[in-house]
Amino acid sequence: MHEASIMNDLMAKIKDIAKKEGVTRVTGIEVWLGALSHMSAEHFREHFEESSKGSLAEGARLDVECSDDIRHPDAQTIMLRSIEAED
Repeated sequence: MHEASIMNDLMAKIKDIAKKEGVTRVTGIEVWLGALSHMSAEHFREHFEESSKGSLAEGARLDVECSDDIRHPDAQTIMLRSIEAED
């Protein structure tokens, strides 16, 4: 359930950014996983692929950076760093 909420939030952010920028397809996404976010890159990828089906981000390249710094101020966070898109 926690993963579904994370993915719904991420997909909403991607959709909002794409709408503001006037793009029709997202081709790449970069995310950062905090050390205490409780998601591995593989686990995140699985959920992203499922959540993006039928969306403008379906099939987008996913770059995931995982932090191992448990003292980082955003250690519990999953951050959308950037998206690449086509007009």
